[in-house]
Amino acid sequence: MLVNSKKMLQKAKKENQVVFQFNINNLEWTRCILEECDRLKVPVILGASEGAIKYMGGYDVVASICFSLISDLNIKTDVCLHLDHGSSVESCKQAIDAGFNSVMIDTSHLPLKDNIEKVQEVVSYAKNANVSVEAEIGSMGQINQEGLSIGTNANLKDTLTFVKETGIDSVAPSVGTVHGIYKGKLNIDYKLIKELATSLKVPLVLHGGSGLDLEILKKCKEAGITKININSDIQEAWSKSVKEYLKTNSEVIDPRKIIGSGFKAIKDMVAAKININN
Repeated sequence: MLVNSKKMLQKAKKENQVVFQFNINNLEWTRCILEECDRLKVPVILGASEGAIKYMGGYDVVASICFSLISDLNIKTDVCLHLDHGSSVESCKQAIDAGFNSVMIDTSHLPLKDNIEKVQEVVSYAKNANVSVEAEIGSMGQINQEGLSIGTNANLKDTLTFVKETGIDSVAPSVGTVHGIYKGKLNIDYKLIKELATSLKVPLVLHGGSGLDLEILKKCKEAGITKININSDIQEAWSKSVKEYLKTNSEVIDPRKIIGSGFKAIKDMVAAKININN
């Protein structure tokens, strides 16, 4: 069933569980994630970045693919279609108009006052469409030469102000992770996560979940994270599987067989992440 993320995340926060956002890149990706989450009977957030949306053909195309698959595959679990890292108010409005159930506006690079103003505009538009809103505070940054994140972590005072003044449904504070495959030294501020989770009523979102082993993800959950975003881990698993397939099947030209050779890897990765709730 199509829902926005607010109810599923509030339920997970209350039960100290994690809802995963798995990013989609095409129809096949979407189908694999939906089928596996439905098999496991867990809610799922399908994240679509602006880049993926452009690649797939546009906001309406992405929404149509997701809604059609849910219907034709008879998916019973709760599903939320979410715009990941919307770079502008306009992109969030486009997603909402296309039928996305949730949007993230990421203007975290702006000063706090300006970030709040941009997010408020999105929240105002989204509420009329029963769409949930996520926003980011702090800066995830990049990895320095020592392998540590050089982003700026969020702080309690600013995050409290941010959540109160924007009325967002979930918040993504920078806590030391980075986007992509995390290969540096761990620099996650678990104390900050606990402080924020205790002080805020809205769920906390962890961006940059790829590259972190399952024990680290469990530790983040235990500290108070409610939503974890995964993208690169699935891309890496699929890519590795397809490359192995082509080593012994170089004559195959059917794209269905080539792309399909990575389906099990996608589903196995999805299942492994979800298993941290057990």
